[in-house]
Amino acid sequence: MAETGDSVFGRMKEFLSDRFWFVEKCHKFINGRQKPLSWSDSDVNAFIATDPVHGPALKSAREVTKFAAAGSALGAVNLAGIAWKYSKSPHGTALSLAAGAVFGWTFGHEIGNHYHQLYRMDTMGAQVKFLEWLESKKGVSS
Repeated sequence: MAETGDSVFGRMKEFLSDRFWFVEKCHKFINGRQKPLSWSDSDVNAFIATDPVHGPALKSAREVTKFAAAGSALGAVNLAGIAWKYSKSPHGTALSLAAGAVFGWTFGHEIGNHYHQLYRMDTMGAQVKFLEWLESKKGVSS
């Protein structure tokens, strides 16, 4: 039986919306905003202190970025050093530096996720709750 284009695209839209649910959650914070949201560390600390459910998840998610940054630096220097040692090629070393930074960020982030046990928390929900809290605090609407 032949399907119409509308039903195929409708099923595809449903399939993609199931897989990329976080886009709908964050859509109102990303698109169509006249003035971007900005916050400081004091705003984040105030949210962590006021929200006992999402505050610890947001704090842990922010701590994991330190692991990722350290992994990125370590990976970049290590891979670039190996590339320079064996090839003495500047462009190869630069590419190895970039690749090492990406690989190191990924591994560092995974190590941080396991160390802080982020797999048990809803970090995306905490980020969304923080942005909603920030919007209500600053009185800015989308």
